[in-house]
Amino acid sequence: MTTDNMTTDALPAATTHDAEADPRNADVKIWLNGDLVHRDAAKVSVFDSGFMLGDGVWEGLRLHGGRFAFLDDHLARLYEGAKAIDLDIGLTRAEMADALYATTAANDMVDGAHVRLMVTRGPKKTPFQDPRFSIWGPTIVIIPEFKVASEAVIERGLKLFTVHQHRGLPDTQDPKLNSHSKLNCILAMIQAIKAGCDEGLMLDPQGFVSTCNSVNFFIVRRGEVWTSTGDYCLNGITRAKVIQVCRDDGIPVFERNYSLVDTYGADEAFVTGTFGAQTPVVEIDGRAIGSGAAGPVFHRIRALYKDLVRRDCGLA
Repeated sequence: MTTDNMTTDALPAATTHDAEADPRNADVKIWLNGDLVHRDAAKVSVFDSGFMLGDGVWEGLRLHGGRFAFLDDHLARLYEGAKAIDLDIGLTRAEMADALYATTAANDMVDGAHVRLMVTRGPKKTPFQDPRFSIWGPTIVIIPEFKVASEAVIERGLKLFTVHQHRGLPDTQDPKLNSHSKLNCILAMIQAIKAGCDEGLMLDPQGFVSTCNSVNFFIVRRGEVWTSTGDYCLNGITRAKVIQVCRDDGIPVFERNYSLVDTYGADEAFVTGTFGAQTPVVEIDGRAIGSGAAGPVFHRIRALYKDLVRRDCGLA
């Protein structure tokens, strides 16, 4: 079966959030505005700003050996985003860190856990976008899951499709803001799925390669690692750490403009994100990338990143 010359039967669908089902997740306790409640009791108001308007900021974090990897970086981005949208979180960074660890402790989590931290402007007195109508905020939710990235996704890799939705200019909605408003990314994902692919590859306003709909994007050409300038994408924590480990280990890495022509001719490609860390890309717009499998630079970077995580979490 084909769609616009895109083969759809070569590989099963995959996502960077594929994980084996874990029965413990049926009874996790969720932090909800200072209370730890069973997931079935974790509910927010239909008047909540996040539910109504996507008005909020969030972070995803991974737990290793009882510690969150790169916690300071995640909290810095969360509080910077909250300041940008004039949202008072109401907790200090230390108090937020305590809330995160209280949540994982209540669920007996040490390893193999992923946490979603969400902060909205809170319930509104009436349905309207004016932030002054959010008079009971903020709403803070911490959702922990026993969740380990699927190695099967590493084995088969991802297929990408270049979508019509572009990453916008910062004077519309700054792509660097990790907000709850993700409709443009969802539309990109829908188009990729309709094309039989796993993730949407998004261009910037000038037509250069920017990012994927939910993860950052890298290519490898002649031993060099390239990623976008970062001007039109969320500057992911994992993205930054990949650039760091490349520089520390002497791997040439560049943040630069490059086109789809450069991308199709790459020797390797991969994406980065907090949960999946690094995931290889094996096909883009029906074109095999390199050998059509994870390459040596990908495996080298993945190993370097794992070492960095262990050091950051005090496990090395």
